[in-house]
Amino acid sequence: MGTLLHISASPRGEASESLRIARHFIEAYQENHPEDQVEHWDLWDGSLPEFAAGARAKMTVFGGGEPQGEEGDAWAAARQVFDRFDAADRVLFSVPMWNSGIPYVLKQFIDVVSQPGWVFGVDLETGYQHLLAGRGKKVATVYTSAVWAPGIAPGFGSDFQSTYFNDWLRWTGITDLSEIRFHPTLTGDVDAARADADAQARELGKTF
Repeated sequence: MGTLLHISASPRGEASESLRIARHFIEAYQENHPEDQVEHWDLWDGSLPEFAAGARAKMTVFGGGEPQGEEGDAWAAARQVFDRFDAADRVLFSVPMWNSGIPYVLKQFIDVVSQPGWVFGVDLETGYQHLLAGRGKKVATVYTSAVWAPGIAPGFGSDFQSTYFNDWLRWTGITDLSEIRFHPTLTGDVDAARADADAQARELGKTF
């Protein structure tokens, strides 16, 4: 039995396009993987720890020390977040575009879990070591936007959403990546784009 973990970066509930598309994916996944467990993680639910002390703990670890006191508590809280992410062999992210990038709560998630010895190591000669590599973890990401779209004029924004997030995933060592996209633009055919994204989600969910 495997686990599909759905991590949502959208706070919009029933109005969210990324969450609606994710539901199509999950329904198809459950139909074709009835023995697997599906978990939902809303990053807006308050479960992500504040990380000021954690940042200090990170530097303590870099220096070869063991975080203590407030730093130790922050490090333990961060570890719980990482363990929840690490435990799933399949992960679905729903990621709306905010100001050409990702929602700040997803950046908080990235900053909390991206720790030495968990996600990365550093070799003085070769650089970063990608510690989640070779572990069979698969990731699918739903990318949505309302204004920017591939091939649109520069005046409608840039994509620092998928470029940044995909780069972070590869940096961790996860390379089995799939995407579902919904970018109807302000003047596009929203219904057609929605139907296409839903179909992509259902098809990918069957085989993920």
